[in-house]
Amino acid sequence: MDKDDLNPQWTYTLACESLIGDFTMQARRINCGVIGLAETKRHHPFNAVCDTGEELFLGTCDSRGVGGVGVLVNTSLSMNIDSFEQLTTRIGRLRLKRCGSTPVLTIFVVYVPTSIYVEEEVEAFYMDLERFYGEDHTFFKVIIGDFNAKIGPRRSSEESHIRHIGTHGLEWNEQGERL
Repeated sequence: MDKDDLNPQWTYTLACESLIGDFTMQARRINCGVIGLAETKRHHPFNAVCDTGEELFLGTCDSRGVGGVGVLVNTSLSMNIDSFEQLTTRIGRLRLKRCGSTPVLTIFVVYVPTSIYVEEEVEAFYMDLERFYGEDHTFFKVIIGDFNAKIGPRRSSEESHIRHIGTHGLEWNEQGERL
């Protein structure tokens, strides 16, 4: 598996089973091992193996209909699945194994609260993520998902050592600062 095998994708909603078939058909066009899903808005968990071998895991949203994370695992990696757990309505964990039963890669799929949420809720999310990340003992860990972050250009020459994705963003938001 290389870096191109991980791809966060955001879907409007996968709450209805009728939309899942359309989604998996479109996902086959993406040459990607694992697609992370955020804001799936499901009220009941869902797990399915597609006719072509992909495996889909969808977690649930909260009582307000917010959140829900999941993953779609490509046929080439589906035999390596150890487990998928929804840790919170905004954090999921996919564990993949190589040979044997020991997980070697953990992929955390996240859906970060937007800046309009109260600071306590955003802080609680990051504390949960940090705790789950620290408690996980696999050697390789990746975090993918919707960070609701805007990351703009560097602000000064002193920040040139800071790495971030792209230099062409127009602005920053609080989530971008935190990220």
